[in-house]
Amino acid sequence: MRIAQVSPLIESVPPRQYGGTERIVSYLTEELIRQGHDVTLFASGDSITNARLEPIIPRALRLEDRTDPLASHLLMLEKVYLQTSRFDIIHFHTGYIHFPLCRRLHVPTITTHHGRLDFCEWQPLYHEFRDMPVVSISDHQRLPIPRANWQATVYNGVPKEFYTFRDQPGSYLAFLGRISPEKRVDRAIEIARRVGMKLKIAAKVDKVDAEYFETKIKPLLNSPDIEFIGEICEAEKDDFLGNAYALLFPIDWPEPFGLVMIEAMACGTPVIAYRNGSVPEVMQDGVTGFIVNNQDEAVAAVNKVGQLDRAQCRQVFEERFSSKRMALDYTTAYKQLIYKYQRPRLVG
Repeated sequence: MRIAQVSPLIESVPPRQYGGTERIVSYLTEELIRQGHDVTLFASGDSITNARLEPIIPRALRLEDRTDPLASHLLMLEKVYLQTSRFDIIHFHTGYIHFPLCRRLHVPTITTHHGRLDFCEWQPLYHEFRDMPVVSISDHQRLPIPRANWQATVYNGVPKEFYTFRDQPGSYLAFLGRISPEKRVDRAIEIARRVGMKLKIAAKVDKVDAEYFETKIKPLLNSPDIEFIGEICEAEKDDFLGNAYALLFPIDWPEPFGLVMIEAMACGTPVIAYRNGSVPEVMQDGVTGFIVNNQDEAVAAVNKVGQLDRAQCRQVFEERFSSKRMALDYTTAYKQLIYKYQRPRLVG
C-alpha cells in the first residue's frame, strides 16, 4: 500500500526526548516500511525516518520560537492535499484540524486520536463530523464520544529490540513521564517513602506546569531517597526502566493509553498503576503488576512485586504491544477502509 503518515509538528519523529504521539508515529512508520509498504511521512524537517520525508518546517515547533503553531499545521494540510493522488490511504495523527479537508479528498483517510476525548466541545464537533473514520488507542478512550465513526481500537506498540529484558529486579522505584497534576508524581513520592525505597523520577516539566512543579513538587524532593533526574531521551529509558524494581504509575486522569506501562513491561519490570482510564485494558493485574485504587493498596502492591515473574511481563508485552502487532492491526483497518471506499454503491 501507498500510505501517508501525517504527524503533529510539536516534536520531531521520533522525538529527541519526551513525546508520545510522535514516537508512535515513528514506530508505526518504520514497521510499515519493514512490512513492505510505501510510506510518506509529513513531519518536521529534523525527523529521522526511512520513509519519504515531506518536511513542513525545518525543526520541531518545540525547538522554535513560533507564536502560531496553527499556521504550520495548516501549511502541512495543504501539502498533503496537493499530493493526495499518490496515496491509497492517508493516516492522520493531528487531532481534528484536518476533518473539513478530509471530506473533500478523493482518497480514504483515517485518524488516530492519541489524547483524552472528554471535552464538551467535542460533542457537537463529532455530531457534525460523524462520518470521519477514527481509531482509538483503548476502548476506554471512546467513552466520551461513543457514536463517532470508530473503525478499530489499536493498542500502541514499541519495537521489541528497543528494550532489554532483565530477569533480576533493581533496587529502586521509577517514575517516568511528565510533571503535571494528573500524573501525580506526589503520590509516587509518598509511596516510595512509605515503603522505604529509593525513587528515581525521570520527567519533563512543560511550561504550563512550571509553577506546579516549583510550588507543589520541588518541596517534596528534599530527601536523599528521592532523585529527580529530569527529562531523558529514548535511549536512556531502557536502562532506567529495566534496572528498576517497579514502575509507579499513580495517575489521576482518564489516561487514553499510557505508553510507559508497556515500555516497563518490555524490560520485565512490573507496574503499579492506579485504576484510571486505559489501565485495566493495558495491565494484567497480578501478572504484569498490580492495579490499585489508593495509596494503601499501592504500598501493599510494592511489597508483593517480588512474587511476580518478570519473564511473564515481557511475554505479555511481546504478545500484545509490539510495533509489529500494531502495524498489522493498522494495515487491517487500512484495507477495510480502502475496500469500503472502492466498493460500488448499489442504485435503486
